[in-house]
Amino acid sequence: MSDFHGVIPYLVSPTDEAGNIKKDVLAALCGDLIAAGVHGLSPLGSTGEFAYLNREQKRDVVDTVVKAAAGRVPVLAGVAATTIAEAAGMAREWEQLGCQGILATLESYFPLNEDGVYAYFATVAEAVNLPVILYTNPNFQRTDLSIPVIKRLAKINNIAGIKDASSNTGRLLSIINACGSDLEIFSASAHIPVNVMLLGGKGFMAGPACLAPRQNIIVYDLCTSRQWDKAMMLQKTLWKLNQAFAKYNLAACVKGGLELQGYAVGTPLPPQAPLSPEGREELAAVMKELGVL
Repeated sequence: MSDFHGVIPYLVSPTDEAGNIKKDVLAALCGDLIAAGVHGLSPLGSTGEFAYLNREQKRDVVDTVVKAAAGRVPVLAGVAATTIAEAAGMAREWEQLGCQGILATLESYFPLNEDGVYAYFATVAEAVNLPVILYTNPNFQRTDLSIPVIKRLAKINNIAGIKDASSNTGRLLSIINACGSDLEIFSASAHIPVNVMLLGGKGFMAGPACLAPRQNIIVYDLCTSRQWDKAMMLQKTLWKLNQAFAKYNLAACVKGGLELQGYAVGTPLPPQAPLSPEGREELAAVMKELGVL
């Protein structure tokens, strides 16, 4: 098991026009999120545009976040690749940079069988002496983790948890029933964090928490104190932010919102489109309503 819990924002990867990581901006964002009370930081998640960054850019992101965190909160760095060798090498490098955990995602082009999926995650776990959180997002992944594979992986000592972004509480119950105490459950931000916490979840990893960290922390604290009605009321309010993210590109929305807050994070890497003027206006209105702008 791990000590990971609470609100762990998926960080953006700030870039300039040449594609260089804006380390000072990223470090400032990390410092402000820690000051707001987040329980961890996760670079190179979906919000961090991992699929669009090269290895050098990824290394700069992870190194910057580790140095900015300075041991105050754990850093769970994303690992995603189409080959086992690349993923395992990346995990080892992130451990050497000082991360406290690995968030493992599978990329694939050709379909994979279940043994291939198992081998990918098992090898990443074997490559490091860190807790590994599995990440599954059926909306964007060609090859998903099945319940039988998750059950097999949960038996590996340092595979500590799973972040399931399917928003399917029935699937989560199936995972919990299959794995029991072998696997900790983390929620996506969407509309189900309170539901996942009610089922025994440890927290939520969320891109929107970059924009509204304190509000997400309040939801988490209400859940841990079992004030479910109040938690659900606030979650309903925060859902307006997620609605904007569902309507527009995720990275564009989070980066656009951070730009509105004064962080010069830039726009998503091409060929992704930046947030449109209409999207920026809609997002600004929601942020003002939430009191984060």
